[in-house]
Amino acid sequence: MDQNRRKRWVWAGEIGAAVVALCCVTPVLVVLLGALGLVALTGYLDYVLLPALVVFLAMIVYGLFGPRASIGHQCCAADSKTTSAADTTCEAKHG
Repeated sequence: MDQNRRKRWVWAGEIGAAVVALCCVTPVLVVLLGALGLVALTGYLDYVLLPALVVFLAMIVYGLFGPRASIGHQCCAADSKTTSAADTTCEAKHG
């Protein structure tokens, strides 16, 4: 995964986690639902907000520690000083 995509995962996770944490800690969402006349839904907010918080935190972890594109070709770094037969072996391993 290239660096820009990783940054987008982290930024999206951070923004989402901040919004969900704000809605969990403060009564912003309860007041908003009250203004819309949907106070009956406030009992179900924990069933939506806590899993959403977990998903956004997982997005941050995936963006920071997820798979990197350059890892697969590091095993051939030592083979670069050898003959061309090793180069074909490396290409066969990694495509």
